[in-house]
Amino acid sequence: MSAFKKLYNLYSGFTHYRNYRASFLGQSVIIVFMKKRYRTVNDYYREIFGEKIFKLPIDAGFDCPNRDGTVAHGGCTFCTVSGSGDAIVAPEAPIREQFYHEIDFMHRKWPEVQKYLVYFQNFTNTHAPLEVIKERYEQAINEPGVVGINIGTRPDCLPDDVIDYLAELTERMHVTVELGLQTTYEETSELINRAHSYDLYVETVKRVRERAPKAEIVSHLINGLPGETHEMMVENVRRCVTDNDIQGIKLHLLHLMTNTRMQRDYHEGRLKLLSQEEYVSIICDQLEIIPEDIVIHRITGDAPRDMLIGPMWSLNKWEVLNAIDKEMERRDSWQGCKAASEKEEKA
Repeated sequence: MSAFKKLYNLYSGFTHYRNYRASFLGQSVIIVFMKKRYRTVNDYYREIFGEKIFKLPIDAGFDCPNRDGTVAHGGCTFCTVSGSGDAIVAPEAPIREQFYHEIDFMHRKWPEVQKYLVYFQNFTNTHAPLEVIKERYEQAINEPGVVGINIGTRPDCLPDDVIDYLAELTERMHVTVELGLQTTYEETSELINRAHSYDLYVETVKRVRERAPKAEIVSHLINGLPGETHEMMVENVRRCVTDNDIQGIKLHLLHLMTNTRMQRDYHEGRLKLLSQEEYVSIICDQLEIIPEDIVIHRITGDAPRDMLIGPMWSLNKWEVLNAIDKEMERRDSWQGCKAASEKEEKA
């Protein structure tokens, strides 16, 4: 077997490599360029849309059921008053105006981009009657260039009629349900006031898969929650990817923000912020057990400097991403390299 064929056989199954056909000495060969050692969302979107796209965060005016008294009061203890929408350019503007404000802002850096995903980001964007949800969504998703919609929500706010509407939308555009989980441990969930169980999360994922099979589900998890060890954080990911038919995952670092209930946990010694070294090690361990077909939508996050109590090292986002790349390279590991062995152990 030629060296070129061996190279192809070795790398063709890995999503962190890109293959290009070329001619060498008259023989068709595969040239392999190494990319990230995990499947990034940027690469995924280029695969399905054929070009770079923008994800436009929109504040659609929804609330959360654990804020307004539907299931609890006060919201998640880590959440700010904007409900994770601190980066939205003009959150007070009407929805259609927000859409164009976001495009103008993004075009300053990438003026050539002409395709957009509308991202209803902050709070719970299915926490309303279906008629209200439709009216707000349709204000943005019918604008020129929109190729998809991403919906941030919770497992206790997806009744069947809403899922059926999302199934209808999948016939018009790309639909992603960004389903907040944060932890699989009930004791942690109670501590941070999530006000839903992991069992409900699993059941909701199944209903979405059954009623809206073309919709993609992205699970959100937070690393660094009070009381959770390195092993528990890795176990959160293992449960999430093995118990649920999901297509993507977001791994967030816990940002301790001003004016949140979690400040008290920190000041009273119940919360220890992760170091960069700890976080990089956790992320790499998690990536190794995530099947390679699952898209990694995030492995760190952004927080406004003026609101962040810590960890302050998280403000150097590219330094964190580079540290993760270097650690994966040092280990000579990649996304999913331990997923198969875990399945074998279970069998």
